[in-house]
Amino acid sequence: MKRFEYARAGSPSDAVRRFRPGTMYLGGGTNLVDLMRLGVAEPDLLVDVSRLPLDVIEPVGDRLRVGAAVRNTDLAADPLVRTHYPMLARAVLAGASGQVRNMATVAGNLLQRTRCAYFQDVSRPCNKRRPGSGCPAIEGDHGNLAVLGASGACVATHPSDMAVALAALDAEVHVTGPGGDRIIPMPGLHRLPGEEPERDTVLEPGDLITAVELPASPPGASAYRKVRERASFAFALVSIAASLDVGSDGVVSDCRIALGSVAHVPWRAERAERLLIGGPATGAAFLEAAEAELDQARPLPRNAYKLPLARNLIVATLEELAP
Repeated sequence: MKRFEYARAGSPSDAVRRFRPGTMYLGGGTNLVDLMRLGVAEPDLLVDVSRLPLDVIEPVGDRLRVGAAVRNTDLAADPLVRTHYPMLARAVLAGASGQVRNMATVAGNLLQRTRCAYFQDVSRPCNKRRPGSGCPAIEGDHGNLAVLGASGACVATHPSDMAVALAALDAEVHVTGPGGDRIIPMPGLHRLPGEEPERDTVLEPGDLITAVELPASPPGASAYRKVRERASFAFALVSIAASLDVGSDGVVSDCRIALGSVAHVPWRAERAERLLIGGPATGAAFLEAAEAELDQARPLPRNAYKLPLARNLIVATLEELAP
């Protein structure tokens, strides 16, 4: 591991003031420290933000503000989250292990890096780690990589479960940085790889996430479902966060669908949502919407299995939510 300097921030503004080229913020460290051990991340300075007073969950009118330093375990156990945003609680509990959730923070979960094997192996080329070096995953081991929104420069996926639920909930990410304070909507925080796969998000150097704000909970029933190779401590093959509200006439009045582990971002299924809202809540309609969404997919030879998996997961989840 490369030698680095360490500083503990006294406030969000102090953290931003300390930022210089080569700096990284340290929260729970569950992903960053691993990457430092692998030689993928080599900061010159770590600014510890884990002790900042950003660990509060509080209602703001009909909204809920979650501090960036809230631990994943505390988020999933919070009574307001469990009551009003059950898909979020379930998504958090579906990620990692109890020990990791005890350390991991909300901001860190959003900003975790891909688990693509080529990104984590410093002996191999990777456009995300070393821009311009190539993406060997396209011809190599891509069985659990992107089928939507990928580019010729990168086919990595975003690994977060929590981020999928936040994308479905239209969460807002509060950020402070050298340019001042701003709010970034979800979807919108994460970006597709394009020709700059090294940029996972729209954050600028020095930007610090201070909170995530949830709007009023969506109407109807909601769920988070995750398909993975084993029952725990495994990243998704495909996941879904969804909510569905159906009127007494059987017509869909509101629908939210976000997919995980299919793209470089938590993928909001906007095409499927548009087809469903105002239409019947039937299995045939759910299938048509799922197929329309996945018509955009461009799978590689060894991850095409994700298309029927995602289609069936969308249909089964919506059928479960329908009255």
